[in-house]
This record gives sequence, structure tokens and C-alpha cells, in this order.
Amino acid sequence: MSDSSTDGDRPVLELWLEHLRFERNVSPHTLRAYQTDVTACAKWLASERDIASLAAAKRPDLRAWAASLHGNYAPASVARKLASVRRLFSFARRLELIEADPALGLRTPKQDTTLPRFLSVDETLQLLRHSVLGADPVLELRDLAIVELLYGAGLRVSELVGLDLASVDHTTPQVRVLGKGRKQRIVPFGRHALSALAAWLPARLELLHAKRKPDELALFVNFRGGRLSARSVRRVMDTRCEGAGLLRPVSPHGLRHGFATHLLDGEADIREVQELLGHSRLSTTQRYTHTSLAGLMKSYDAAHPRAKTDKSKGRAPRPAVARVSKGESP
Repeated sequence: MSDSSTDGDRPVLELWLEHLRFERNVSPHTLRAYQTDVTACAKWLASERDIASLAAAKRPDLRAWAASLHGNYAPASVARKLASVRRLFSFARRLELIEADPALGLRTPKQDTTLPRFLSVDETLQLLRHSVLGADPVLELRDLAIVELLYGAGLRVSELVGLDLASVDHTTPQVRVLGKGRKQRIVPFGRHALSALAAWLPARLELLHAKRKPDELALFVNFRGGRLSARSVRRVMDTRCEGAGLLRPVSPHGLRHGFATHLLDGEADIREVQELLGHSRLSTTQRYTHTSLAGLMKSYDAAHPRAKTDKSKGRAPRPAVARVSKGESP
């Protein structure tokens, strides 16, 4: 069957990407990832199976393509590529552009559950209190505000660089964020981030006037007066981690991990943390429930009947605690 629709004889991939962009409202980054994955599959089918169109692919063809990924990509990358192709063919089947879905039954490889990398509370405070010697004073104020807001509100780096002046409510204080799937959420932040932003805003205005860009909307700008990029924020984090003497440098996303972990360690409700992070599934937030061993033992001692202390008989022995990887029996 042809991979085109009756509406202008347009290919399945083009229709699917338009559906994602205009109806599902996915972010440009997600759209590029989907397009890259599916285009790579189409090229492999053309070169290895002599299949000129995606809609002509059969289940054995897609299984052969999936097998070619193993060993060349990490399990997480393979899973993402398979998910992209499955979504495309599911869309094509719903529109009856193909008679059967050849992607049904494509198995996702097992993935190890890796705990997010984050800083301890002490390391985070060490980073936040650090000042870069010899740095431009305007950019130093900006960078401190960036780090405080990343940690204070648990933002993704893409959300941070997408903020405008109007996104921040300084009276509450809270910030309006455009997250994944173009979904908006309101996130509160603390007094330290508020203070850092209050110091940055006059310096920002001075910088923009010097660059003759007083109408720039972005909250965080570069030294030329344009919107700051995610790559620049990562460089800021690298510089500040190194300058603070941290043995374990952390990415901007690592501060988001720390935000979630420290809230949960402080006994915040997991569903409230889910809302703050903008996770659509609770299982995503549950990755952050790796509390400290001391906290776990404290909870065990307080709750488990066999851990109750009897002063006359002594203390019940503590159980051995081991981490369980995904796929293992608990």
C-alpha cells in the first residue's frame, strides 16, 4: 500500500509530524527526536530491505531493523527509537493509511533502573554559596539567579531558558512554566531564589539598555542581550561546580533531581512533588524515592513491629537493606 493519504497524496511521516505539532502540541525538541528516529528507520529499510516507503514495511522488516539497533545503541536509546516508530504506525493505522500495524509486537529491551545523579544538601548549599572570582558582576548576578531558580523551583533547563519576565510573579512568589507537551504549570519558589532574581533584574535592564535591546522579553539573557541558550546554562553549571570544588559536578537537570529528592527526603507528599515537577505519570516521580539509609532505618524503627525497642530485652536487630534493580525480585 502506498504511504500517502488521499488528502493531497501526502506521505504518512509528513501527516504524522503535522499531527504532533498542531494537534498534540509537542515541543520542537520532541518533534525533532521523533523525526530523526523515524527517518533513520526509513533509511535503514530502504538500504537493507529495499523498501521505498514506510507504509510498505512488514513486521519481519521492522523486527530486522530493531535487531540492528541492539549492540549499537544503549537500551534507553533503542527503546526511544522503537517507541517513535510504534507511534507512527499506530497513527497510520488509525487513519486507515495501512491495513495492519507492522510495529505491533516490537519488544522494548529491558533497561536498568539508574538512580538520577544529584548533589547532597550540603553540596547543593556549597554550590549556591559559591561566587566566581573575577567574573563579570552582571553575569555573576545572572548565574546565581539561574542556579537558585533551577534548584528552588525544580525546573528543566528548557523551561528555565523559556521564561519571560512576565512568567515570574514576585509577590507570591511563583513562576509560570511551559513544560513538556506545551503544558503550563505554576511552581512556587523560595526567598533565596526571589532575592537572587531581585538582584539580577536591575543588572539585566542595564545590560539590555547597553546592547540597545530594552524590549527583550527573556528573563535570562546572554552578554549580547539575546535569550540565553540551554547550552550556555550547562556551561554556567560546569564553571560553578568546578569553582565550588565539588568532586561530583552536576548538570542543570541534576539540580532538578536534587530538588525532588530533597523534598521527598523531607517527607513531602509524592503527588505534590509530581505536580511541582510536571510529571504526567507518578512512576516517573517515584524514581526520586531513594531516601537515605538513615532515613529508611528511622522509618523502619518507627513503623515495623519487629523493630520496636524493649528496654529490658534490648534492641531488635536491624534488617539488611539492599537496592533492587529493575527486573529483580524484591
